[in-house]
Amino acid sequence: MTINEIKAPIASEMKEFELKFKASMKSSVPLLDKITHYIVKRKGKQMRPMFVFLAAKICGEMNESTYRAASLIELLHTATLVHDDVVDDSNERRGFFSVNALWKNKIAVLVGDFLLSKGLLLSIDNKDFHLLGLVSNAVREMSEGELLQIEKARKLDIDETVYFDIIRKKTASLVASCCACGAASVTNDVILINRMQSFGEAVGIAFQIKDDLFDYGNGDNIGKPTGIDIKEKKMTLPLIYALNNASFFEKIKIINIVKNNNNNPKKIAEAIDFVVMKGGIQYAESKMNEYKNKALEILSHFPPSVSKTSLAELVKYTTERKN
Repeated sequence: MTINEIKAPIASEMKEFELKFKASMKSSVPLLDKITHYIVKRKGKQMRPMFVFLAAKICGEMNESTYRAASLIELLHTATLVHDDVVDDSNERRGFFSVNALWKNKIAVLVGDFLLSKGLLLSIDNKDFHLLGLVSNAVREMSEGELLQIEKARKLDIDETVYFDIIRKKTASLVASCCACGAASVTNDVILINRMQSFGEAVGIAFQIKDDLFDYGNGDNIGKPTGIDIKEKKMTLPLIYALNNASFFEKIKIINIVKNNNNNPKKIAEAIDFVVMKGGIQYAESKMNEYKNKALEILSHFPPSVSKTSLAELVKYTTERKN
């Protein structure tokens, strides 16, 4: 299924959401309006609102609170992305110039703060405190995950347990909050909300492992990989597994490449070949499929519906995508 086919059961809601999301960013300051219009224009696949709406539909009847849940997540997540680009000194996002590239760091930080406050006020003004609690918890975990990854990149002392802790916080917590917020906007049933949260966490972990695998090619072109994670000293699952199954001297050699030769294309290629040879790719793929199957198993507890079918297809899409 294509992303548009998956989106079909919520197509009209997604159009309505775009209008509401634009309205939620409104400001009386012309510069802010110009920048937020630019942010809205460069939207991606919109998978976060898709998870919110499909999770809501599988648990009950969508309402205004569901739209606010999706807007809240997009506002707070967009704020973190704008700040991330400043921290990473990144000039591009999704093929567009980043906010800091066009308007400089000071303005980008202030825009991020503005979006954060808009999300908080949207919830407070409508007394959506339960939704605000879920999303604020995700933002806290995302920050902790990023900082934990930075700390570990300095020492390169990361094992599989720490890796999963990082990606659960950094990536999966946001998808989990999308699904939990979707459910919480239509029901007070704590079991249902927790079930959707667990579903989202499993999808998020599978999604991040897939992202890590792109560093070694996208399935069709293993052997033409990017090695960006190695350049950034990020210890991802394929590399962790390979190091755990290496001899003492192999381990020292590869860690030295990651630490001291991470800008040397020849050395990076050597590290990538090592990961492939040690079965790191296959191991990471098997772990990704474990979490994909866990998500689908949680979904199997819900009665049949077009929304359930779309959610199952969205899970498959996240693990089979080419970019």
